Amino acid sequence: MKLPDEQHSSLEIRDRSDLPTPFRNPFVHELRFTPLEKIRIGVMTVTVFPVRLFFAVFLMLLAWPFAFAASLGRSELAVETETWWRRICDIALRVIMRAMWFCGGFHWVTVKGEPAPPSQAPILTLAPHSSYFDAIPITMTMASIVMKSESKNIPVWGTLIKFIRPVFVSRSDQDSRRKTVEEIKRRAHAGGEWPQIMIFPEGTCTNRSCLITFKPGAFIPAVPVQPVVLRYPNKMDTITWTWQGPGAIEMLWLTLCQFHNPIEIEYLPLYTPSEEEKNNPALFANNVRHVMAKALELPITDLSFDDCQLSLAKGPLCVPTNSSLLQFNRLARRLGLRTGTTDTVLQQQASRARNIWGYRLGLEDFAQYLNLPVTDMLTELHSLFNQHGDGQIDVREYVIALSVACQPSKAMDTLRLAFGMYEAKEDRAIVEKELASILRTALGVAEVDVTELFSAIDTLDAGKITHGDITH
Repeated sequence: MKLPDEQHSSLEIRDRSDLPTPFRNPFVHELRFTPLEKIRIGVMTVTVFPVRLFFAVFLMLLAWPFAFAASLGRSELAVETETWWRRICDIALRVIMRAMWFCGGFHWVTVKGEPAPPSQAPILTLAPHSSYFDAIPITMTMASIVMKSESKNIPVWGTLIKFIRPVFVSRSDQDSRRKTVEEIKRRAHAGGEWPQIMIFPEGTCTNRSCLITFKPGAFIPAVPVQPVVLRYPNKMDTITWTWQGPGAIEMLWLTLCQFHNPIEIEYLPLYTPSEEEKNNPALFANNVRHVMAKALELPITDLSFDDCQLSLAKGPLCVPTNSSLLQFNRLARRLGLRTGTTDTVLQQQASRARNIWGYRLGLEDFAQYLNLPVTDMLTELHSLFNQHGDGQIDVREYVIALSVACQPSKAMDTLRLAFGMYEAKEDRAIVEKELASILRTALGVAEVDVTELFSAIDTLDAGKITHGDITH
């Protein structure tokens, strides 16, 4: 597959950080400490850390009775009249939670902009989402959030969560997503009767190097939203907790070992959707993302949570950070090529590709093969496989890329599928050039050197190998 910068790769490379990258992978966070920083963390670990942890836990326990009392008699379908004792509980919880964050090193919180009331902005969209410390603006406003229903059963924490009247999502309910959207719409159109709903439209944590694709859930109600951007301008980033990097407990330890942890919360102007945006939540989401990216001075990328799973999949075929498979995955998703692509469908695709082996497909032939019209997106997808620049592609490479995108953790299944398309009928073997083509596509790179690998597998010096030679 072609790379935007036509970089070459070697199969021997295993450390992704060594690969030249056109962008920083938003799902990876690396921490490197100087000797002085390590000494400081060591000192803070035996002095400040245990004290901070004790008071943070104590304050969370102290908040529990207030949250429990304020939640008594509440209905999930209506907002009760605010009484003086509920108001006292609310103030007490805000003070306690602010004290808890102070104990964690968040000594002061910089707030910029003017928060809009619920009647004007029933939904707040926050980005970038990078840590559980993003809960700070939630505890400051006591806004509602979208949470998995299992959270309300966690001792202490579940009571605190129920106090802010979240919209619960049930993983066991197949219809939960629709119900969640309907509940958000119901609250958003209540004229400010309900608390504001804070939503992180990225849907997952990143390292704040860019804004990834926004999910449309916050924008389906078609009401004005207020974008809120978060910044953590600390020199040592112990805040970020994403898919590849330090775990949650390690980040908590390192953050509590910092003397001060600054945070900035900026409320951007209210964004009122146009009629076109009201009818197109994806357009609404994308336009709000552009506004937030401009305020943050960050680039945007069309990567999503699906790309996170692809780029971080473990196995013998580790997808490089500069892999064009990420671009392929984005295009395939938008064109609907991934929908309903099961193992059976992949086998059928492989069988079709093998039957037309020897015929390279131009753009129109490729469109007919996929039963899609010729569009800019399809043209871009076709160009990824135009290895020789002659406008013709080997459709087997498309099937390999689709297999990797749909089952990133099943590298051996992809190899078996690829061998089935490339192997000769008489001896079910492939030659070195064909192995290079398979691995080049599976890794999403322009070139790959398989000479040493092929020689290691071809122990008989036959000049060809079978799938069995790899698995045995």
